[in-house]
Amino acid sequence: MDNSPSKKVWLKFRRNKLALSGLIFILLLMLMGVLGYLIMPDDSPNANNQKVQIAKEKPGAKFTFMIVERYEHIGSAGIFERMLNGQKPNFKSIPITSYRIVGNSVFATEFIGEEKATETRYDLKELCRPCTISSNTQTREALFKNNNIYQKTFLLGTDIYGRDLLSRLILGIRVSLSVGLIAVLISLFIGVSLGAIAGYFGGRVDAAISWFMNVVWSLPSLLLVIAISFALGKGFWQIFIAVGLSTWVDVARLVRGQVMALKEVEFVEAARALGYSTSRTIIKHILPNIAGPILVVASANFASAILLETGLSFLGFGAQPPMPSWGSMIKEHFGYIIMDAAYLAVLPGLAIMLTVYAFNVLAIGLRDAFDVKGQNVTV
Repeated sequence: MDNSPSKKVWLKFRRNKLALSGLIFILLLMLMGVLGYLIMPDDSPNANNQKVQIAKEKPGAKFTFMIVERYEHIGSAGIFERMLNGQKPNFKSIPITSYRIVGNSVFATEFIGEEKATETRYDLKELCRPCTISSNTQTREALFKNNNIYQKTFLLGTDIYGRDLLSRLILGIRVSLSVGLIAVLISLFIGVSLGAIAGYFGGRVDAAISWFMNVVWSLPSLLLVIAISFALGKGFWQIFIAVGLSTWVDVARLVRGQVMALKEVEFVEAARALGYSTSRTIIKHILPNIAGPILVVASANFASAILLETGLSFLGFGAQPPMPSWGSMIKEHFGYIIMDAAYLAVLPGLAIMLTVYAFNVLAIGLRDAFDVKGQNVTV
């Protein structure tokens, strides 16, 4: 039987069904974020295929579209390029309610909501060249239907610009998880470094670093992130840095306390007696023994980073349009909560809530599994 510490931690964690469910939910989000455009109904870049005629349509709405123009110069993207950046549309289509073919002309009635629309005439030769080869009416209509007519169902409806809401929600996973990951890595690098130096050396070094931590700690996180964003400018990568620079204090305080408790134990004294360098003693002998508490705080900080990013996007400092972000989606549609389209803001809000809750229960599960009881570890 394997009695390794990691095995024991996993067995304790697995018994916490809520934390395990949170981990599974996070893994599913990560899978959806990686696949991205491959599983999205609208695989255009940034899911930004706008059709204002069908704006604010309810979930489950189904429409018929007619292709009115094809772009021959746009080729098909490879699977990896499409997964990362999407596929540029190679045709233009319009939503229609009906169409009929008369001779070499197509008369289509475009969908424009409840307003009445007149028929528009299109040249059959321009729309569907293979259709004009056959003189049989039924064959031409079948060819035209196969080549130029398609139906699409919007499972979660459309936003105020007629874009597929489900596709933008899926793509928003990438923004939230990538910001959370990079921000946590930045906060770990700064927090572990400063906390370990302060805890190991003590004295004036500890006093100076602790004073700096207290100054940063006293500033509201959102205001600090906004200030850093003002300095760096609006953009995607700026959010990584801004959020990371505002969440490192928790890690530093934890590491400082843990290092102060461990630096006097026997194995650290033995490392000093053997002449090991300070960096080796900290990195190879102290930090591995406090990996559990650090992992717990990192999980909690992941949730905090997602909330900060959505708050910044809501205020206009986060991911810039047309890149979809859950925070910016709420900003665009929060006015419709009191109208007949509340789902436009509720759905991204629900996505934020479930993701943050999953990371919080994961952090609690890790805290119980690692048996972290340090006073500086809060979730």
